[in-house]
Amino acid sequence: MVKSATRYVCSECGWDGLKWVGRCPQCGQWGTVEEFHEARPAASSSRTAAPGRTSRTQAAASIVSAATPITQIDTSTASRLSTGFGEFDRVLGGGIVPGSVVLIAGEPGIGKSTLLLETAGNIAAGQPNGSVLYVSGEESQAQVRLRASRVNAMEQNLLLASTTDLATVLGLIERTRPTLAIVDSAQTIVSQDVDGISGGSTQVREVASALIDTAKTLDIPVLLVGHVTKDGSIAGPRTLEHLVDVVCQFEGDPETALRMLRAVKNRFGPTDEVGCFDMSGEGIEEVSDPSGLFLSSADERVEGTCVTFTLDGHRSLPIEIQALVTSSVLPTPRRAVVGVETNRIAMLTAVLYRHGKVNLLANDLYVSTIAGGLAKEPACDLAIVAALASAARSKPIARDTCAIGEISLTGQIRPVPRLEHRLREAARLGFATAVVPPMRKRVTIEGLRIVEVTHLRDALESLGVV
Repeated sequence: MVKSATRYVCSECGWDGLKWVGRCPQCGQWGTVEEFHEARPAASSSRTAAPGRTSRTQAAASIVSAATPITQIDTSTASRLSTGFGEFDRVLGGGIVPGSVVLIAGEPGIGKSTLLLETAGNIAAGQPNGSVLYVSGEESQAQVRLRASRVNAMEQNLLLASTTDLATVLGLIERTRPTLAIVDSAQTIVSQDVDGISGGSTQVREVASALIDTAKTLDIPVLLVGHVTKDGSIAGPRTLEHLVDVVCQFEGDPETALRMLRAVKNRFGPTDEVGCFDMSGEGIEEVSDPSGLFLSSADERVEGTCVTFTLDGHRSLPIEIQALVTSSVLPTPRRAVVGVETNRIAMLTAVLYRHGKVNLLANDLYVSTIAGGLAKEPACDLAIVAALASAARSKPIARDTCAIGEISLTGQIRPVPRLEHRLREAARLGFATAVVPPMRKRVTIEGLRIVEVTHLRDALESLGVV
């Protein structure tokens, strides 16, 4: 006998509860909580297995010995599978682990399906005796084929399927035994064994559990696409992120071509790696050296610009700060920023006035970064202040000079983490001078003159903007 329980689910973020509320307590949206009846199989009943597939309950009962001494476990078949993208492999920790389930989440239109389709084409091209299964619950086979021809992913052993039924998906994986299975997406696949709306917490949890069980049993890696809510969190129950092995966020501004792939959770590698990609009409291309993306191509000295280096995972990326200072005709001067925190600009403007003797309190300030880069790390403070002072005094900073350091309210230049790593990247890119806070350990880098400063006034003099 199937027991029925009434639950209430938010159609926006997937939150579920036992009683109705007018406003979702998780995403804060009004009128999105709806009632549905969740069917729960009784403990004595077994799942309806797909054709040719044994249910998980029956499979567990047939196991004679589920425990094996750890010294007797064979790891010779646990070699990682390369995605064909060096940046993707870097984020995953060296490639896809057999039997793992990787969740790729991101905003609509950011390029998740394109990235995975190109990955499927790369792996299919390198596996002449194997196959790659791509299951789409959002597009038809013809639509996927059109996109595959556009991104040059036309391979004979790339199998396409369009279905939203979980039993069909599991049957396809068992029958084809692919080298890699891609399911797009978790919120569109529906299981007939449980009740609930498509994309609801019950359905998403059941779909994820079944795919994970299949991946572990058949030792087939699965790439799973996940939708996100308005606030950027992964849609569905929080247990989805706990169940899978790897969670990657595909980020980027839809108005720019830059895309970032970050590992939020990784059982097989680090979680502080980031992969850079470039989105174009022909698909997605990896950017192995993203340094040139965040720097302008102008060779002449321009006032109001300064370069700093920020950390993104293990990478040190150059960020060019641009500032414009104009006289204000408004009672309250305007502060417009892109890629920089507004509150940080207000604080640095006050510090620049008090300790740098540069008064910008009555001016309109416009601060931006190049190509959608983010300069929200405290280590970017010195470059921001230098760009503002350069724009205010009309004194350009040398193109081969960078500034790295955090500024305190007392005007002191404070140390930043992994400074030597940033300086070595600056020397590699051809910078000749770096203005930095005092270093605990003196470092000598060939071709780079390191100027250590302790106070904001000294830093501005070293940069030649006062």
